[in-house]
Amino acid sequence: MEFATIVIPVYNGEATLREAIDSALAQSYGAFEVLVVDDGSTDNSVGIVHSYNDERLLMVQQKNGGLNNARNTGIRMARGNLIGLLDADDVWEPTKLEKQIEHLQSDPGVGLSFAGSWMIDLESNPTGLRQTPQTKNITPADLLYRNPVGNGSTPVMRREMLDEIAHPHPIEGHTCWFDEELRQSTDIECWIRLSLQTSWKIEGIDEQLTGYRVNPAGLSANVLRQYDTWLQMVQKTAAYAPEFIAEHGALAKACQLRYLARRAISLRQPGLAWAFAKASFTSSPRIFFDQPMKTITTFGAATVLRVTGARIYAAIEGLLLSGLRSFPMKAGG
Repeated sequence: MEFATIVIPVYNGEATLREAIDSALAQSYGAFEVLVVDDGSTDNSVGIVHSYNDERLLMVQQKNGGLNNARNTGIRMARGNLIGLLDADDVWEPTKLEKQIEHLQSDPGVGLSFAGSWMIDLESNPTGLRQTPQTKNITPADLLYRNPVGNGSTPVMRREMLDEIAHPHPIEGHTCWFDEELRQSTDIECWIRLSLQTSWKIEGIDEQLTGYRVNPAGLSANVLRQYDTWLQMVQKTAAYAPEFIAEHGALAKACQLRYLARRAISLRQPGLAWAFAKASFTSSPRIFFDQPMKTITTFGAATVLRVTGARIYAAIEGLLLSGLRSFPMKAGG
């Protein structure tokens, strides 16, 4: 039986950390450790970890370096040859690790296994929303356009795959897998790099095995910043794969702008929603033909919000709900 490490980075996560740890320790798979990387927390996160008496639970403490730095620390310290990632505000279904390791064992060519997610609110209640992503034949372009992997709490990966993209930190010299210069768009950057620079496949299984916590209010100030870091991620990718970005960059930018328009709609920001929607079409009119329903729905909702205002829009939102409830929002994601 292969040994697995579940890496849980945490920074001031006392409100949700225990729930994440409990879900990790409850895994049905028989050979694993849970490695919490405390990224300089000033709350009771460390005390929560110390409150457990379970030899499978370990902790590393470090000064604050950011999410990717903490993930990289966890991967370096992990004893497993399989690595699972779990954010401190998310949860895993008890059979997740077992099912995804079975998936990896069933196909030696798959290096990263993922599954869909169900959404939970700040009180851990299911919202009724679920991610049902594409799971097969995933190309680098699919990852750039829509990131079917979904979020940073879904993957279980082979260490040998990760080692193929290992690189030294440009200043501090420690080994990195996730890019520590990025603060957002971090997961997708890594998945694209894995897909472009290795021969391993990225595939999912058709189940929802991660509870992904959404926090609409937490991202209202980060929409523009997320766009800036997404552009930074594209520039980094273009540095080693210029032909790939030349071919797919415009449509990918249109998809990202449309996603941000939908986020702005949910936050009732009419000016920003319309600006993003319009910029999406400007970037690549092809988006209307490649993905007509989602694009038309987004433009329609942005127009209605802009014309009627937030109060009237709220009253008629149900007419557009089916087209606008397919994207999660989480601070720092």
